[in-house]
Order: sequence, then structure tokens, then C-alpha cells
Amino acid sequence: MDRLIFHVDVNSAYLSWEAARRVAEGGEDLRLIPSAIGGDPEQRTGVILAKSIPAKRFGVQTGEPVAQALRKCPNLVLARPDFSYYRRRSAEFVAICHEYAPVVERASIDECYLDMSTTPHRRNPLPVAGQLKDAVRDRLGFTVNVGIGPNRILAKMASDFEKPDKVHTLFPEELAQKLWPLPVRALYSVGASTAARLERADIHTIGQLAAADLARVQAAVGVKLGLQIHRSAQGEDDSPVS
Repeated sequence: MDRLIFHVDVNSAYLSWEAARRVAEGGEDLRLIPSAIGGDPEQRTGVILAKSIPAKRFGVQTGEPVAQALRKCPNLVLARPDFSYYRRRSAEFVAICHEYAPVVERASIDECYLDMSTTPHRRNPLPVAGQLKDAVRDRLGFTVNVGIGPNRILAKMASDFEKPDKVHTLFPEELAQKLWPLPVRALYSVGASTAARLERADIHTIGQLAAADLARVQAAVGVKLGLQIHRSAQGEDDSPVS
């Protein structure tokens, strides 16, 4: 039986959750201004854990020091993280996912996989994906992206397309148009150092990685990782959702 997998990912989770709380309390929506979650706002220490789209336009990046982000964007509004609150919001989001799928696997605090293979939606998954996305937005006050594919890797890649509050598909017949033109560093599990090694081997796009000889890929990045990313680039992944 063909599989149908959803990957549901909260858009800029920590910032979205903090923004939704402030809006509910009558405050400003952090998603609409240059803002970020991270560190100690008074001491200007720590790192950026999440940033708004307006902050991204100033070059603010997740993982960079707060002080560096403030140099890029002096008017950046910073909020201290509240992890106990984030865990509660995460549980609410996952509970909605359980309403739509018989099998839900939490991948992290802000993302999960849904195995929809045994549901009536296999032939037409877009309407139910839209319903799930809208249910999270309307009931919880923050947005998610839903990626749809025949396996985990393609659903994961689809959910990372245009954001926020979107549903995207990535099926085998869509690889040439949607996946293969992307830079190799956009492939899930290809980090900066792996991408650099592939680029030195003249492999610059996911399509070039998919078409490359496996031995050439493994010579560049190692046997185990080479096999994994080569299969991912070709859209292959048989790992279960559990």
C-alpha cells in the first residue's frame, strides 16, 4: 500500500507561541515587528532561539549571539524564553494532530509526523491538511506548515517550502520541479560542512546529488552519510512513523 505522510511544523515556534500569548493579553504581535526569542534581554547575552520574519530581513539568524543580532537590528524586541509555557503549547498542537491521524510521532517540540496511510484521505489529502492547519491557527492562535508526501523525507522537505500557514506537497512526480533545483544545503541532514564537501566534488544542487554516482558521493562525505543523503535526494525513505 502506498503511504501518505504529513509533516506538521510550527512556524517559528517559540516566537509564535510568545506572540500568541501577548496578543491574547492585548499586547503587540511580535510576528509583525523585528523581534526574537533568546537570552537575557537586559544583559544582552545568550543566543537567538527564534526570530520574526521582519527580524530576518535585517539579517538576524537563529543561533547567533544576541549582541550580534542587536548590532544588525538595534530596535530588535527581545523576549526571554519560557520553556514550560512552550511545552504546554506544544502539547496542545500535538493533541490536534491526534484528532486527524491514527499514528502521530513527535519529532521535536515544534514538529511531528502523521501517518495518514490508513485514512480515507489518501487519494485527496489537501482538504484535510488544510483543515488541520486552520484548526491549529483558529483554536490555538499560531500557524503551522503541513508538508505532504509518500514518506518522511519528502513530507519534511515539503513543509519547509514557502511559509507561514501553508500546505505543500512533494510527490515523486514533483521532484524535478520542486526539489532538485534547490541547493544541496537545503536537503534535510545536509549541514554546512557536508554541503561544502559536496560542492568541492562539484555537486551543487539536490538534483545533481540525486543523479551522481553513489561511490562519488560516498567518497566526498563518507559511506553511511553518503548513502543516506543520496537516497534522500532521490526521494527514497522507508523509515516508519511510530
